[in-house]
Amino acid sequence: MPAPSILSLNVSARLPNWPIFPETEISSGARDSRGQILFDDKSAGLTVGIWESEANLGRWMRWPVHEFMIVVSGEIVLIEETAETVVKAGETFFIPKGRRCIWNQATYARKIMLLFEDRDAPDSDGDCPIFKTDTQAPLSPFSPPGAERPDSGAPDQLATTLYQSASGRIELGLWHSTAWTRKRTEFPHHELMHILSGSVTLTEASGTVRQFSAGDTFFVPKGTQNAWHSTEPVHKIYCSITS
Repeated sequence: MPAPSILSLNVSARLPNWPIFPETEISSGARDSRGQILFDDKSAGLTVGIWESEANLGRWMRWPVHEFMIVVSGEIVLIEETAETVVKAGETFFIPKGRRCIWNQATYARKIMLLFEDRDAPDSDGDCPIFKTDTQAPLSPFSPPGAERPDSGAPDQLATTLYQSASGRIELGLWHSTAWTRKRTEFPHHELMHILSGSVTLTEASGTVRQFSAGDTFFVPKGTQNAWHSTEPVHKIYCSITS
């Protein structure tokens, strides 16, 4: 089995056709869509990919998975019993598993998506409303890596958790760090990262070098060996999955 590696999400990639949505899910508009799955771990119930569709209006449904999304193009309105959430290009949002809502898409839209079944999650997770990621949320001091990990001096790091499922297996938050270099380690969990500011170079065990800067999104599967090097502060949104 090949070693896991970092996956870059190319938001301009051409996407193949997917099966059309059933009428039980779409009340009007386009039922066809296109997408690309970049990571699919059926045993963990975790999928990461890119999706697009023309305008459509969904039906009331309970969202079957936890889903974190980054809107690349278009605008999406999530309708709940007592609220509406409007998400525009460049914004990110989260739908907790079990949340009752309608998907309303008045124009073409493309998104990056992380879907997690969280089979251990109780129905109560659906009590949390849909929310957009507040990139200006206040951060608190975060314990820096152990002394055995940095190749440079210990960085100053801040973080905040915006959502954690009742099972504790999916977490969404913000993270900030001053420049630092981390020795190559095996990544302990799955994590989707979206860089808000700064840049980072990640070097895998194979010697492959990956560079990411503000606006980039990438996925690091659990078990991926990589080293971190940043010469400036990095601020990111993260969505992590523990097994």
